[in-house]
Amino acid sequence: MDFKLQVTDSKSRARAGKITTDHGEIETPIFMPVGTVGSVKGVHFNDLKDDIEAQIILGNTYHLYLRPGLDIIEKAGGLHKFNGWDRPVLTDSGGYQVFSLSGNRKLKEEGAVFRSHIDGSKHLFTPENVVDIQRVIGADIIMAFDECAPGDADHDYAKNSMELTHRWLKRGLTQFDNTNPKYGHNQTFFPIVQGAGYRDLRKQSAEYIASFGREGNAIGGLSVGEPAEVMYEMTEVVTGILPEDKPRYLMGVGTPINILESIALGVDMFDCVMPTRNGRNGMLFTSRGVMNMKNEKWKDDFSPLDPEGTSFVDHHYTKAYVRHLYVAKEMLAAQIGSLHNLAFYLWLVKEARKHIIEGDFAVWKDQMVRQMSVRL
Repeated sequence: MDFKLQVTDSKSRARAGKITTDHGEIETPIFMPVGTVGSVKGVHFNDLKDDIEAQIILGNTYHLYLRPGLDIIEKAGGLHKFNGWDRPVLTDSGGYQVFSLSGNRKLKEEGAVFRSHIDGSKHLFTPENVVDIQRVIGADIIMAFDECAPGDADHDYAKNSMELTHRWLKRGLTQFDNTNPKYGHNQTFFPIVQGAGYRDLRKQSAEYIASFGREGNAIGGLSVGEPAEVMYEMTEVVTGILPEDKPRYLMGVGTPINILESIALGVDMFDCVMPTRNGRNGMLFTSRGVMNMKNEKWKDDFSPLDPEGTSFVDHHYTKAYVRHLYVAKEMLAAQIGSLHNLAFYLWLVKEARKHIIEGDFAVWKDQMVRQMSVRL
C-alpha cells in the first residue's frame, strides 16, 4: 500500500491524500461503508460503485469467521471473489466485538474467548490467529487485534487495556511479518491506538504505535459512549503524534458532524454503521439538516426526497412516497434510506476533499456543521 499526502489545509489539520492498493485507489478523506458479513445491508454493489462511488468497504473478521466460515471464503478465493467486490476491502479484527459482546467473551493474556451469538460455541481469538483469519479473508487492509475499552472506563482499567493491546500488537505484527498473502495481492497491517478518554494514555499509545512505522495507523476506542468533546480532544492528541505521511483511520465514527470535525483534526479514513442503520429507521441526513421520514409533515410533500442529493433515489422518489414506504414497513424504504445516507456521506467527504484542495475547508466546514445541525 502506498499513501501520498497531497494537500494540507492552512487553517486546520485537514488533509487530502491518495491511498493506492492492489485493488484500486482511494482518495482521502474517505468514508467506508460497513459490510459486516461481506455485504452492505440493503445495498447492491452496483449501486455502491456506480451510484454513490464507494471506493472501499469494510468486512468484519469475527462475523465472517463464524459465518460463512473460513473454508467457504478460502474455497471462493477470498472475500473479493466470494462477494464480487473488486475494489479495496478493510477488515476489522474483532477488537470492537471485545467491547460490544462483552457479555459473551472472556479476556486473558492469550486472547479473547468468544461464545458465538449464533450457536453458543466457544472460539479463541488471539493476535496471531486474527492475522491468519484476515489472511484467509484477503482484505487489502487488516487491523491489529485490540481491546476496545468502554467510554466510561476508569484510568486503571484503560491503562491495563492499553498495555494489553500493545502486547497483542507485537505478537500480531510478528505473525503478519512471518506470513504471506494467499491470493496474489498485497495486504497492509494497521496498528490501533487505545487509551480511552485519558490524554496521558492516548499520548503514550500514539507514540508506541507510531514507533513501528507501519503503512497506516488507526485510532480505536472512541465513539463508545464518551462525550463528543472528549472524542475530539483525544483525536487531536493522537493526530498530533501519528506520522503525517501515513493515513489515519478513526474507527467507528460517526455522525456527519463528527466526521467533518475529525477531518479538521487530521483524520483521513472513517467507517460507521450509522448511515445504513439510521437509513433503515427513517432518519435521513442531508446538507440542510436531518429528516425523520416517518413524520406526518411529509405525508403530502411531493417534492423530491433530497433536491441536492447525489443518488438517483433523491430525485426519483418523493418525500410523500418514501414516508408511505416507511409507515407501511416496506423493504424498499430501508433500501432507499440506506442508499441516500451512504450517498450523502460519500458526497460529504468528497466535498471536504475538494475544499481542502481549494483552500477554504475551514469556512465551508463551519457552514456545513451549522446546516446539518437543523432538524427538518
